[in-house]
Amino acid sequence: MTATLVDGIGELVTNDPAWAAPGQPADVARLGLVTGAALVVESGRILWVGPHDAAPDTDSRIDLGGRAVTPGFVDSHTHLVYAGDRAGEFAARMAGTAYDGGGIATTVRATRAATDDELRALLAARVAEAHRQGTTTLEIKSGYGLSLDDELRLLRLAREVTPHVTFLGAHVVPAEYAADRAAYVDLVTGPMLEAVVEQGAASDLDVFCEPRSAHAFTEEESREILLAGRAAGLRLRVHGNQLGPGPGVRLACKLGAVSVDHCTYLDDADIDALAQSGTVATLLPGVEFSTRHPYPDARRLLAAGVTVALATDCNPGTCNTSSMPFVIALAVRELRMTPAEALYAATAGSAATLGRTARVAAGEPAELAVHDAPHHVHLAYRPGVPLTRVLVV
Repeated sequence: MTATLVDGIGELVTNDPAWAAPGQPADVARLGLVTGAALVVESGRILWVGPHDAAPDTDSRIDLGGRAVTPGFVDSHTHLVYAGDRAGEFAARMAGTAYDGGGIATTVRATRAATDDELRALLAARVAEAHRQGTTTLEIKSGYGLSLDDELRLLRLAREVTPHVTFLGAHVVPAEYAADRAAYVDLVTGPMLEAVVEQGAASDLDVFCEPRSAHAFTEEESREILLAGRAAGLRLRVHGNQLGPGPGVRLACKLGAVSVDHCTYLDDADIDALAQSGTVATLLPGVEFSTRHPYPDARRLLAAGVTVALATDCNPGTCNTSSMPFVIALAVRELRMTPAEALYAATAGSAATLGRTARVAAGEPAELAVHDAPHHVHLAYRPGVPLTRVLVV
């Protein structure tokens, strides 16, 4: 294999504060910016990082012409394996219809009816779309099968494109169990979970804990599902506090979940629980954009020392976007995060929920994004402009 020098980097974001210049604000210092930078890549790994004028000789060279380079985006919350379309539901919400989770059943019907090849083609197109926008790492959930065979099928298809696969049999209660919710919880915590573990189909388990929705799961149901997943050796994730104040955040923190996602409605006790537990708060502002719920209060979380992640929640109902740059722009404009905080949350913050790092350093994977801009602020400064792509070396 030959080493390649990637040169002409106007600004390199390393997420390594050892590169911080004296006197920088804390949020910028954490990005570890290197101006006039270069790096060397071989066999998909970074061999060297530093200023251009100290770069070693290599077999080949790529000149980026002053563009910025960052770690690739880590999208730690997606629902990419599905069939069907819910544009009509979106239009209805924009006209005032409230979201309550009921539309998930529409996607379940379409997904169950699709063939493996149809789902595989749809999934491949969505993954390629994300990569074109700088995403190098994806988490993918099941949750649109809601039967033993269909959940395993979705997990298997997700595993074909990412190692970060989450079992979300507890997305909503399917129609055939509406009259006997306890029986569905027994299915999720029994035969479904047993098959997932036996087949190594997922590393994580998630639950939509939302007592305000008749379709999602109560605190008691969620606790039972999470405890079963933890006992089976899966890492825990929780959809929590999306539609209103509720028990999801504190339940996630108490049970040691790696992440609780949405966090739209938080009180002081929720924020204290997040700060004390180390559970990451994954914010999904594309959902609020698509549902007209209020945006989460990122400033309160950051002030309390909570680790914040950003992700798309790409799904057919409440946020049909795969664009992490769009999420970053929303986080800066609507969540009042600084551009540096938003970029860190979309890379290192999200990576933390997957047991990964997102640093540009010797020995790390060369999972990088290049931007048609001189520095990272343009991700929010020029919203909607296709500036970003995965850097292929």
